[in-house]
Amino acid sequence: MQKTILITGCSSGIGLVAAQDLLARGYRVIAACRKADDVARMSSLGFTGLQLDLDDPQSVDQAADTVIALCDNRLYALFNNAGFGLYGPLRTLTRQQLEQQFSSNFFGVHQLMLRLLPALQASGDGRIVNTSSVLGLISTPGRGAYAASKYALEAWSDALRLEVRSSGIRVSLIEPGPIQTRFTDNVTQGEQHNPVRNPGIAARFTLPPEAILPKLRHALESQHPRLRYPVTLVAHVMSLLKRLLPGWMLDRILRSH
Repeated sequence: MQKTILITGCSSGIGLVAAQDLLARGYRVIAACRKADDVARMSSLGFTGLQLDLDDPQSVDQAADTVIALCDNRLYALFNNAGFGLYGPLRTLTRQQLEQQFSSNFFGVHQLMLRLLPALQASGDGRIVNTSSVLGLISTPGRGAYAASKYALEAWSDALRLEVRSSGIRVSLIEPGPIQTRFTDNVTQGEQHNPVRNPGIAARFTLPPEAILPKLRHALESQHPRLRYPVTLVAHVMSLLKRLLPGWMLDRILRSH
């Protein structure tokens, strides 16, 4: 029986390469995008296009209704990949901006999970995979809002994993470091005259979005998926340093970069 997966944020980058790879592997891919033009493009490429704006509760409900109907209330996997970055010193960001950051990166994810959980449970061995970030492990100056939303996603995923295990659902986190996507181009800057830029050293360790594919395949297809999948050397190193170094020493490293 063909397995159905919903992937959010499919217009480019990680979501697009994931959709292409899983379609080739025999999955039925429901490819969700925020813009109608991108939905039409996904449909033309052989996916089941779906419009979804995680910042809009009504859009989330409508998309969930469509997914449930498409898969006859039996969904194998949900890959929560959509999101955006809000950068800028915290003193420059308003409450409204922070609420929008969390609305897209966290609250919408929670709402979508609530609506689709029965369909995932019906599959008997469902998977939920969440795209976090190296900034779900460490926070750096100018990226506090985005990091906070990913820290929240990490904690949420840990609790959800424990809560749904008895139903057969497995929950995993993919934690990319620098990946070559349009994410940085689409970042919302709190200070337009003083934008937060990635350190030059990051380019040396940047990988193409295809780097996540082995991790995603394992999370979806292994009988024993891992809890976390760091991607890129930066993510692996930061995960290790956070466990080994005292806070003041890690702060010194992060300030210098």
